[in-house]
Parts: sequence; structure tokens; C-alpha cells
Amino acid sequence: MSDDAASAFVPGHVTGFFTPHEHDDPTKAGSQGAGLTLSDGVTVRVRPADRTEVYLDDASIGMEPVERVLDALEVSAQVSAESDLPLGSGFGVSGAMALGTALAANRAFSRKLSENELITIAHGAEVQSGTGLGDVVAQARGGVPLRLEPGAPAENLLDGIPREARVEYVTFGELPTEDVIGGNTEALGAAGERALSRVVREPTLTSFIYASRRFAREAGLLTETVRDAVQDVSEAGGEASMAMLGETVFALGTGLSDAGYDPEVCRTHPAGATVR
Repeated sequence: MSDDAASAFVPGHVTGFFTPHEHDDPTKAGSQGAGLTLSDGVTVRVRPADRTEVYLDDASIGMEPVERVLDALEVSAQVSAESDLPLGSGFGVSGAMALGTALAANRAFSRKLSENELITIAHGAEVQSGTGLGDVVAQARGGVPLRLEPGAPAENLLDGIPREARVEYVTFGELPTEDVIGGNTEALGAAGERALSRVVREPTLTSFIYASRRFAREAGLLTETVRDAVQDVSEAGGEASMAMLGETVFALGTGLSDAGYDPEVCRTHPAGATVR
């Protein structure tokens, strides 16, 4: 790698439940909720260039949050991302690309911004693009983050469940974020508040997965395919729920394997995003 290039690793993020919060100021907009950051993630490499180009797994891609991050930093670059996770399936890939771009571009262009300043830029880019509300701040923290208050670092409040776990997941398809968070979210918001209250009272992985499963049902987000897989895991004695927002089922331990699926396997990621 040349001196003017830099890279960052950002863990994937599976949201179990959330309550969206809109605000005209993107640093105050976001979501409350909880999720798991994953050892499977996205590596983003940034190199200065005459014009901005974005690649995901060697394919040219339009990625508005990444372009907004570079515009905020007033730079143009070639951004190349390699992802362990599929796009549009509830793993926070767009948030990871935005945050990874901010962190790596800060080093590549010697911008000398702080972590919170870079997280704020990436979070705002995601919110303004309509591609996510809480992934960036969770991915910056790592672990099993609880988003107690919405927004960027100067506005939010984060906590976490002090546990690590094996995570299995199976993806059946995409579910565009804007189709869900752009509609009527009243029932979804109420379900998210109930789920967060439960996990705050009992901050354990068991409580998290139970609250996530109940949220998916109460918010009316379960597809038939996802519902069947979650039921299969339950009948096999395991715990599973739906990734928000994607047609993806995640389970703790060996839940999906025990139910006869052939899942991808990783772990919760103990740390947040890092520059490499």
C-alpha cells in the first residue's frame, strides 16, 4: 500500500429491534434499539483520485452515503470495499462503507479529525441517504450495543450487553431499508420501545433475542420465509430472530445448524471499527 492510501475494517451489524427518530438535523436523527456487531464485516480501502469511484467486491457501485462522506471531507477518491456480507440484507453494509470511508479517508488525506467527528459525518451521510439510522454508531462501538438515545455521538447515548457469542445467519433476500422506514412507523416505533425497555431491565443475550423476535412479530415485518426459519430454530431448541432490515435470520450458538440449515458462522465483534 502506498503512503497516500489507507484502509479500515468495520464490523457488520445486525439490528434486532429499533425505533426510528426523525429530525431535520441529521446528527439528531437516528434510532434507538439493539443489535450485534459481527466479526464478519467490510474492509474499505481509500486512495486519492482525480474523481470519485466506488467499488464493492470489484464491481462499480453507486453508494450515496460514501459519496456524501467524501463530499463532507472535500476530497475525491477511489473507494474499494470488500465485504463478507451481502448488501441490502440487514447487515449494515452501507453504514460500514460510509464509516470505513470516513476513517480511511481521514488518514489518507491527513484530515486530522477525531473519531466522533468522523462517526458524525458517516452517520449523517447514512441518514440523509435514507439507507440507515443506527448502524454507524453501533459499528463504531462494537460488541452488543444498545442505542438508548438516537443520533450521532454528541447527541446519542450508548450502552451494551457485556457478552460475546457465536452467531449464525442465513440470508434469503433483500428488503430495502427505505421501504420500511419511509412508511408509517407508528406500530413499529411502539414495538421497538417495548423491546428496548425489556432489554434495559434485563441486559442479557437471551433477553435481546426474545425481544427481537417479539418486535419482528409485533411490527409486522416477518416474511413467511423468515417466520418458518425462526420457527424451525425454536423447535430445535434454539433462539433466532430476523435481521432489521433484511430477509435474514440470525441465531445465537448453533441454532440454525441444529435446525438443519447451512448457515454462515461468525462471532460478535469485541471492538468497533478500526483503521488499518
